Amino acid sequence: MSKIRVYQLAKELDMGNKELIGKLSELGIKTNSHMSTLEEDEANLVIDLVKEEVKASEAKSEKKEKTAGSGKTEKAKPFKKEIEKKEEKEVRGKRKDKKMKHKEHHEEQTEKQEAPKKDKKEGPAIIEIGERIIVKDFAEKIKKNPNEIIMNLIKMGIMAAINQEIDFEFAEKIAAEYEIEIQKKVEVRLEESDVFIAKDEVKDLRPRPPVVTVMGHVDHGKTSLLDAIRKTKVTEREAGGITQHIGASEVEIDKKKIVFLDTPGHEAFTAMRARGAKVTDIAILVVAADDGVMPQTIEAINHAKAAKVPIIVAINKIDKIGANQDRVKQELADHGVIIEEYGGEVIAVPVSALKGENIDSLLEMILLVAEMEELKANPNRDAIGVVVEAKLDKGRGTVATVLIQNGTLRVGDSVVVGNTCGRVRAMINDKGRNVSIAKPSTAIEITGLAEVPDAGDQLLAVADDRTAREIVDNRKTRIKEEQLKSSQKISLDALYQQMQAGQIKELNIILKADVHGSVEAVKQSLQKLSTGKVVLRPIHGGVGAITETDVMLASASNAIIIGFNVRPTSNAAALAKKEDVDIRTYRIIYNAIEDIEAAMTGMLDPEYKEVDLGKAEVRAMFKVPGSGMVAGCYVVEGKILRNASIRLVRDGIVVHEGSIDSLRRFKDDVKEVATGYECGIGLENYNDVKEGDMIEAFHMKEQKPTSLS
Repeated sequence: MSKIRVYQLAKELDMGNKELIGKLSELGIKTNSHMSTLEEDEANLVIDLVKEEVKASEAKSEKKEKTAGSGKTEKAKPFKKEIEKKEEKEVRGKRKDKKMKHKEHHEEQTEKQEAPKKDKKEGPAIIEIGERIIVKDFAEKIKKNPNEIIMNLIKMGIMAAINQEIDFEFAEKIAAEYEIEIQKKVEVRLEESDVFIAKDEVKDLRPRPPVVTVMGHVDHGKTSLLDAIRKTKVTEREAGGITQHIGASEVEIDKKKIVFLDTPGHEAFTAMRARGAKVTDIAILVVAADDGVMPQTIEAINHAKAAKVPIIVAINKIDKIGANQDRVKQELADHGVIIEEYGGEVIAVPVSALKGENIDSLLEMILLVAEMEELKANPNRDAIGVVVEAKLDKGRGTVATVLIQNGTLRVGDSVVVGNTCGRVRAMINDKGRNVSIAKPSTAIEITGLAEVPDAGDQLLAVADDRTAREIVDNRKTRIKEEQLKSSQKISLDALYQQMQAGQIKELNIILKADVHGSVEAVKQSLQKLSTGKVVLRPIHGGVGAITETDVMLASASNAIIIGFNVRPTSNAAALAKKEDVDIRTYRIIYNAIEDIEAAMTGMLDPEYKEVDLGKAEVRAMFKVPGSGMVAGCYVVEGKILRNASIRLVRDGIVVHEGSIDSLRRFKDDVKEVATGYECGIGLENYNDVKEGDMIEAFHMKEQKPTSLS
C-alpha cells in the first residue's frame, strides 16, 4: 500500500513535525527530516499511539472536572440566590461540554470493552486455510495489515507481493507470531461426477437390458445385420422398425429387451472411451465369411479388448459363394479371439443378414451373455446416464441423445451433463414419442440443456437447478486449473522422468509397419525390454499408413505410436498434434528399440528433428536427354527446396529416401517452388517414380539435448 511523508502525518494528527519526529525516534523509527517517508505499518503504529495518548489525557481531565464540580456544589449552598443565578449560565455551559465529553468517553470505553471481548471470542477460533493462500487473503483472514505480512515474509527470506501465493508452512509461522492458530484445510477431492453417488444396496438392484454395439470392417454387413434384426423383431409391431430418430433402438425377445446403439463404428466407440465413458455392455464383431479378418476387424478387436467388453462374433454372409467359416475362426484365434469350439469363451454365431438366417440365435446369445454378466441397476434412484451424441437444433435448441445407465429420469428433473446443466423439458424415445420417464438401459432424446455437451459426458440428476449450477461452476474452475498446470500426455522424451516420479507403470505402444512380419518382430523385441518399473505393452499392430483411428486409440489408451517405413496421413498428423500424441517413425527396427531402451534408462541422446517443408504430387513422368527421368509435379503443401532431403511415398509406404538432383520451372533451374505451382523434380540416383506418388521434402534440424535427470 502507499507510503506517507512525516509532515503529512503530522498534519493529520494536528501536531508539530519536531514533536512527531521525537515520537518516531522513541519508537526506534529513524527519520532525517519532515520530508522522510514512512511505511504504512509504521504510520499506523504512530496513529494508534497518539490516539491512546489523547484518550488517556481526556479521561484524566474529565476526572478532574468531576472532582472540581462536586466541590463547588458543596460550597455553593450557603451562597445567595443572586450569585447562583450569575453562575447558572456558566454551569449550564460546563454541563453541556461535560455531557459531550462524557458521551465521547462512554463510546471510547465501550469500544475498549468490546475490543477485548471480540479478541477473546476470536482468539481461540482456529482459522482454516488451504495448501497455498494469497497474501492479501491471508491478511484478511488473520485481520492484519498486508504490509506487516509482507515484512514478516521478507524477514524469512520470501519475496512475495500482495497478490502472490505463499505456502501453508510460512503462513503458519507468521500466524504464530500473532498468537493466532491456523490449520490446513483438508480438501476432499470429489468423485469425477462432483456429486456423492450413493452405492446401491443389493436388494434394490433389478436386472436391466444389455446395451449392444455392432463393430467390424467396412462392407462386412453391420448395417444389414441391424436391418435384419429390425425386420425380424420390430416391424411385426410397428412400421418403420428401428427408427433413426435418436441413433439407438430397442428389440424385444421372449419379453426381454435389448438396446442397440446405432453408432456402431469403432471410431465413435473409441472417441467415447477416450472421454472415460463405458457405454457398451456387449460388442458384436461382424466378420464376413467370404472375406475373413481384415484390418478394421483387428482394430475393432483391440478396441473391445482395451475396454474389457465381452465379444460375440457374428460370422455374416454364410450364404455367399466362397464363404469359409473355419478360416474366419482360425484367423480370429490368431488375433486372440478364441471361440467356444476351439476351447475359448467367445460365442460365434453364423448368420445371414440378407436372408435373415440365425438372427434369433444371435439375439438369444446376446441375452445369454447379458445373463452371465449379471447386468443390474436400481430404477428407484436419481438418474445416471451418458451422452451418446448431441447437436444444436434450430427449433428445439440443444438436443442430446442420452443412454440411462442407472436410476430413472423424469421430465422436469434438474441435470448436470459434463460441463453444462439444465432442466429436462422433454424426452423422446426411439419411436419418436414423448415420454415422461426413462428407466435404466433406455435411450432417449432430451432438451433443455444450456450448452451442447460432448459425446461420452456423464448425465446426473440432482436436487435442484442451484446445485446443478454450482457443480458446473466448480468443474469449469477445475478445468481452468488443469489447463494452467498443462499436464501432458506421455512422450518418449519424458518417459524416464515420469518413471522416476512413479507415474508410469505400463507403456502402451501402437505399431504400424509396411509388412506384417515387421510388426511381429518388433512386438517380441519390445516385450523383452519390460522391467520392474515399466511394462511395455503393444496394444495394436497393423500394416499401412498411420491413420486418425490409430491416433484416437493412442489418445484413449495414452499410448505412443511407432511406425516403420510408413508415414502418418496429413489428417492423422494434425489430429496427433491436437491430441498431443507422440508419433515416432523409423526406417530401421533397432533404432526404435534403442530409443525406447535409452529413454527408459534416462540416456536419450540429442537427436535431429525432422522439419517438414512441403509435399508434391507426381502428375506425369518425362524423359529428359542428359538428365534421365524427371517427375512432373504439382506442389500441394508448403514448398519444395532444391537442397532439401526427400522421401518418396507410394500408397502410404516409403519406397525411397534421398535428395533432389534437379528442380526446374519450365526450362529454368530454381531454388524453390511454392504451393500451387508446377515443377520438374529429378531424384538423385533414383528413377523408379510413378504417377500418383508423393514427394515429401524435409530437412533435419538439430534439437537441443533434453535433460532427463
